[in-house]
Amino acid sequence: MTVQTLTYLFVGASFALYIGIAIWSRASSTNDFYVAGGGVHPIANGMATAADWMSAASFISMAGIIAFMGYDGTVYLMGWTGGYVLLAMLLAPYLRKFGEFTVPDFIGSRYYGNGARAVAVLCLILISFTYVAGQMRGVGIVFSNFLGVEITTGVIIGMAVVFVYAVLGGMKGITYTQVAQYCVMIFAYLVPAIFISLLITDNPVPQLGLGDTVNDGSGQSVLDKLDNTLLGLGFAAYTEGAKDTIDVFAITLALMIGTAGLPHVIVRFFTVPKVSDARISAGWALLFIAVLYTTAPAVGAFARLNFIDTVHDQPYARTASWFRRWEDVGLIAWVDKNADGRVQYGPGAPYEGKAQYTGERTADGARALTNTPTANRNEVYVDRDIMVLANPEIARLPDWVIALVAAGALAAALSTAAGLLLVISTSVSHDLLKKTLARPLTDRQELLYARLSAATAIVIAGYLGINPPGFVAEVVAFAFGLAAASLFPAILMGIFDRNMNREGAIAGMLAGLVFTAAYISWFKFIDPASSNPQHWWLGISPEGIGSVGALLNFAVAYAVARLAAPPPASVAQLVEQIRIPAGVEKPHDTHHA
Repeated sequence: MTVQTLTYLFVGASFALYIGIAIWSRASSTNDFYVAGGGVHPIANGMATAADWMSAASFISMAGIIAFMGYDGTVYLMGWTGGYVLLAMLLAPYLRKFGEFTVPDFIGSRYYGNGARAVAVLCLILISFTYVAGQMRGVGIVFSNFLGVEITTGVIIGMAVVFVYAVLGGMKGITYTQVAQYCVMIFAYLVPAIFISLLITDNPVPQLGLGDTVNDGSGQSVLDKLDNTLLGLGFAAYTEGAKDTIDVFAITLALMIGTAGLPHVIVRFFTVPKVSDARISAGWALLFIAVLYTTAPAVGAFARLNFIDTVHDQPYARTASWFRRWEDVGLIAWVDKNADGRVQYGPGAPYEGKAQYTGERTADGARALTNTPTANRNEVYVDRDIMVLANPEIARLPDWVIALVAAGALAAALSTAAGLLLVISTSVSHDLLKKTLARPLTDRQELLYARLSAATAIVIAGYLGINPPGFVAEVVAFAFGLAAASLFPAILMGIFDRNMNREGAIAGMLAGLVFTAAYISWFKFIDPASSNPQHWWLGISPEGIGSVGALLNFAVAYAVARLAAPPPASVAQLVEQIRIPAGVEKPHDTHHA
């Protein structure tokens, strides 16, 4: 069978599995649709949470970022995994004890009003749509390359599959679909990693292969060879960081607290039967996530080595078919600056934007340039998002492994997209229509509105996939920044500060959200030419500005809270009830008059 036939087979079988699970676990009530009936086993919930959280950014982009950034790329590993520890310790058990459906539900009750609930809904929708844009772009990338369809067609197919199991099954269908998607995803990630580790180091364990000796007789370790290879080409050493310490700290912190504030992840802890199960399922999720996250650095290093060995200084006429295929979809490009017909790879951008070449080819296959190329010797443009997807082809692995990676990438993107679309639909039907606008909805009507909201959200998500605002991990990092600056402080103060009032929480959320969104929008969309450390505030990049937004949220919330009335006594009692473990009575006051 050809690669394309195998890919159709693997992807079709996985889609059939997801749809079958959705039909089997169809939601029959709002309780099923919102929180899967609250009866999911902690291990299954941990696996579903891992699939929900390990998005296309984790599967497709993260190893690609590490491959090109080297040491600096580890901020994503530290931030995303560290955030899960925060979530397990500081938020998950307490929110599960609160026992409602959504994050805006908690904020609306804790801050005693629909104003706080409406602001939380606004934050949630902005975060979720920003996040889902990256997932749908990942779907488009996979379909366009592996299945030979246009990106628009691929996104529409992905939308249709998500529509079936998200709208039909709700959280109940999504939960058990995500268990299957985790199995597909992790198998698809580990198999090529093991193959490539064996090919490069003779070690079948990628995590150990990263520190092992290359089997080319040089006696060098993988990282030493990568350092020497990159230095020889004019790049910085792979194992040395170039980012300022403050930016590394800011990005890591933004990703950590952003993880703990992601609404589609938090809602997963409402699906387990007991409070203790929330903490247990968080532990299982961290274990399941660690399998992929400890493998990603090895995948990134192996991919960079293989790419350089395969591409650099090779005659373009003899480049492999994978190079031409990714070139056809615009994710790899070559410009022959010195007219020698060979592919030169080095530091710097190969050209200033894709508009610099016409797309036409000369007799030897080179791109025809429209103006003078940039004054560096790099002739290759490589999109970071392709490294994991192209890695099996670069390493000449069997065709079935290439097809498996395509199925795994789609599982990663669709699992997270479904979770995000569900929290959007839940917020619209439950928090906005039923609670904020006080519509007298029956359970059946609320379920109908939830499904209509999910369908609308899927259409919007599809548009964002066809017209993406950036590469996958970049867009996802922005979503984490918005979550860090808006929802996380409000939730944390709501649990641990019984004196925080409604006015303070609303002002803090709005301040953090507006500041972070404005900073990101300016440097990434309004004036991207100025996006460099010299112009960043305090040297903090847009990916890390969410940490500053969170500090601003806390500061504004406490300042405004001092100017307004304290929360009602019932709210203080709610906070005490949430914080005291189940079965433990509040100790009696031992003070005497």
